[in-house]
Amino acid sequence: MNNESSDYYDLSALRGGCKAAFDAGSEAETEAIGAALARHMDAATGAFVALSGELGAGKTAFVRGMASVLSPGSAVKSPTYTIVNEYRRGKTPLYHFDLYRISGPDDLYSIGYYDYLDRGICVAEWSERAGGELPSPRYDVEIVKTGENSRRITICRREG
Repeated sequence: MNNESSDYYDLSALRGGCKAAFDAGSEAETEAIGAALARHMDAATGAFVALSGELGAGKTAFVRGMASVLSPGSAVKSPTYTIVNEYRRGKTPLYHFDLYRISGPDDLYSIGYYDYLDRGICVAEWSERAGGELPSPRYDVEIVKTGENSRRITICRREG
């Protein structure tokens, strides 16, 4: 079955704080799940998505899917060296962080992390590097490689 349409993925369980899990068999399906989350979210300023997964798991592909909804036409690239990329083609800015090189709250402060939190929608790759500095409420997204091209994507709404 071709699951590359974001309409295929039902995220209604997240409204009650539950988790939703999906199997993606391609990069396009990972993007579609990201787009489904973007459609599901309240696109209000201050929304936060915390991404975790090993190198090459598909975190940037997931963000590319989100951006297709929230900032159509944006060229999404991993912000590995820039730390944060800004996408401003939608109603609300989308801020895409890579926290891999972050070692604590001082680093977060120096990159302006706290200033971004109330200016738009934030998505952070390597979110576990932020420690206790992740805001609530938020969406936690874990991407696990289950094969060369397949992934298990788990999304959980954290209220506090």
